Order: sequence, then C-alpha cells, then structure tokens
Amino acid sequence: MELQDTEESAAPREAPACGSPVFLYPGARRRPQQRREERQQLPNDSEPQPLFPIPLPPVKKHSWEDLTELVEQMRDDTEDPNYLMANERMNLMNMAKLSIKGLIESALNLGRTLDSDYAPLQQFFVVMEHCLKHGLKGKKTFLGQNKSFWGPLELVEKLVPEASEITASVKDLPGLKTPVGRGRAWLRLALMQKKLSEYMKALINRKDLLGEFYEANALMMEEEGAIIAGLLVGLNVIDANFCMKGEDLDSQVGVIDFSMYLKDGSISKCSEGDGQITAILDQKNYVEELNRQLSATVNNLQAKVDAFEKSNTKLTEELAVANNRIITLQEEMERVKEESSYILESNRKGNKQDRTADGQSLSEVRKHLKEETQLRLDVEKELEVQIGMRQEMELAMKMLEKDVCEKQDALVALRQQVDDLRTLKHDLALKLQSSDIAGKQKSDLNSRLEEKTNQMAATIKQLEQSEKDLVKQAKTLNSTASKLIQKHY
Repeated sequence: MELQDTEESAAPREAPACGSPVFLYPGARRRPQQRREERQQLPNDSEPQPLFPIPLPPVKKHSWEDLTELVEQMRDDTEDPNYLMANERMNLMNMAKLSIKGLIESALNLGRTLDSDYAPLQQFFVVMEHCLKHGLKGKKTFLGQNKSFWGPLELVEKLVPEASEITASVKDLPGLKTPVGRGRAWLRLALMQKKLSEYMKALINRKDLLGEFYEANALMMEEEGAIIAGLLVGLNVIDANFCMKGEDLDSQVGVIDFSMYLKDGSISKCSEGDGQITAILDQKNYVEELNRQLSATVNNLQAKVDAFEKSNTKLTEELAVANNRIITLQEEMERVKEESSYILESNRKGNKQDRTADGQSLSEVRKHLKEETQLRLDVEKELEVQIGMRQEMELAMKMLEKDVCEKQDALVALRQQVDDLRTLKHDLALKLQSSDIAGKQKSDLNSRLEEKTNQMAATIKQLEQSEKDLVKQAKTLNSTASKLIQKHY
C-alpha cells in the first residue's frame, strides 16, 4: 500500500554534483506532527514504499519510525530557501564552466569570426542570462512582477567609463522595446568589445549597489559570481561579430540545450612530421598575408605624408605672402602718421590772419586729415585681420608638423614590423628548405640501404653457390683419396 499525501508535493530540485545533475527527493509541505498522525492511522501489516528515488540501505521493521523522522528532517532541510539557492548557484556555475569551455574549444577549432547563428555562442548567452536573472528582485507593476537584468547592467557605465559607449549604442537601437532585449544586446556588444569579464568584475565588486537589484543569496552576490567573471577572461581570444539591427532580441526564449554538452568530440591525430610541415606552411602563408597588408598600409601612409608635405609647402608660401602684406601695411601706417603730425604742426604755427586768409585751404587740409584718419583706421583693421590670419596659420602649421611627426613615427614602426616579418619569413623559408633537404636525404639513404641490401643478398647467394662447389670438391677429393688408399693397400 502506498502512502498518499493530501497536499501537492514540491517539484524535484537539482543538487550540486561533480558530473551530471542529481535530482533530490520531493518534500511535502505539511508539518511533521501531522504526517505522524496520518501514519498511525495506517494498518500494521502495510509495507510503506519509499518516497524518494535515492537508494537507502535496508533497515529493520522496528526502526521505521526512526527512518521516517530522518526523512522528515531531510525534507525540512531541502525546504530551506538558502539550501535551494545554493544548489541553483552551483548548477549555474557548472553550466557556465561547460558553456565557456565548449565555446572556446569550438571557436579555436573553427578558426574564424563567430556570428549570431553559431549555436554554442547562443547557448552561452542563454546561460549568462540565467546567471544574471538568479535571485533578481522583481519590481511590482500593475501587470504583476517584472524581473529584468538590464538595471544592473546600466550601473556598469558608472563604474567603468568605457562602457558608456555600449550603453548609448543599446539605447539608440530602434528595434529594442523591452529591458530584456536591451540586456541581451548589451551582452553581445560587451563580448564584441572583449571586455565582458572586466565589466562583470567591476559590477560584482560593488555589492553595495547590487543589493538594490538582487537578493542576498543570489549568484551575483556570492563567490560563484566572481568565479564566473574570472572564467569570462578566456573569451577574449574569440572574435565575434553581431548584426543586431534585424535580430529580434525581445521575443527570444532562453532555454538551455543540455544535449550540446553530452556529445564527445573526436580528435584526429596526424603524424609529427606532417604536422610540423603543415604548421610551417600555415605560418608562412599568414606572414605573407600580414606582410601584404602592412605594405598596403605603408603605401597609404606614405601617400598621406606626401599630401601633408604638399599642403605644408602651400601654407608656408601663403604665410610668407601674408607677412609681406603686413610689413607693407605697417610702413603705410607709419607714413600716414608722419603726414598727419606734420599737418597738425603746420596748423598750430599759422597765425590768425593766415587762418582767415587761408580758410579754404584749412578746410581742405581738415578734409584731407579726415580721409587720412579713416584710411589709417582701415589699415589698422586690415592689419589686425592679417595678424589673426597669421596666428591661425602658425597654429595650423604647428598642428600639421605634429601630425607629420606622428605619421613618420608610425611609418618607422610599421617599417620595423615589416623588417621583422621579412626576417621571420626568411627563417620560416629556411626551416622549410631544411625540412625538404632532410626528407630528400632520408629518401636517398633509404635507396642506398635498399641497394646495399640487394648487393648483400647477391653476395650471400654467391657464397652459398661457392659453398656448394667446395662441398662437391671435398666429396670428390674424399672419393679419390679413398680410391688411392684402397689401391695402396
């Protein structure tokens, strides 16, 4: 007869384990005293069945009450929220380890830039989303509780100023309408920038700020979060490229695919010599491609330097013309000052009679003086304009000279890199040549050994033939000797 509970039992929960997840026994929600009273009402000849899938050692009938009390205590322990949260943290950390390890291995074997359609990369983002949602406090709205990890990710730009570019880019994306979609886009941009580990470490170190969004026993508040942040450093070797304009990140369903981590990858092994030659050829091709790209970059920089030199020469000529114009205007202004001072002195020395007699000439002189004064003001304004232009030209010249110096330094560094790559290419070519020579020597040695073997076989045959001849001669000699002996006797 089976024991039946009147209330609904709890769903099985996962417990931390070294390998595959182990499911714990279901626990009832009733009090121990109530369960004891129900068991006392059962017949004595009934044999209770186990309530959990974990095998237990055989017990005697008289110890059944002790066993039920132990089971009740174990059920009460599993109902502890801290115990359940610890199991969930451990499971998420193990899943993150498997996801990161599998992603790095598959990406290195693939040897190309990853995109959003790559299945291990999608599963990695799903696992990261579950880690960020663990223990997240829900915000109450008129539609219910809303849990989103976009709030903690927005704090990163306050802790690391470099993350402000990612946050601004996410907010400017037109297709994102929910906080969950913004959080997913933020994770992808951080992985593209190869700073996801740095941002997560900065966020986990500020638990005083995370306390506003997470429970005290959440993954981001415990040491498992720091371990995951450390594991994310390995993803810096991966190159990823995402196009999120046409991707629907708001309505994606994040479900972990456990079948990806149950497959055993097969590793193909090649001979040591062939592997070394293949590696040398790959390095040679890579160096040649890098050398070609650097040569194109050097040519572009050289063209830019030539253009800057031409513009610098043109600005120098314009500056010389402006300086000559300024000198001419200064000389003209000095001449106008001398003429005006001479006219004023002549007017002061004149008598009153001369003034009345020469009133007409005085008015003309005054008119001429006004014209000269106006001309002087115009010349001064033009001089100020020319001085400002000269200062601007000098500033532009300094900036151009600084830019030219920087470009020349970059050009020298690139040339040094090209020289280093050429030497590396030469060394690789020598290694390849030496490996070819060694292969030829081995083949020659094999042919010589075969020839010597054939010669030794022929010599052995000759020796065997000569041995046979000697045996025949010995037999004939023995026969003749025996005949002579018989005749003698």
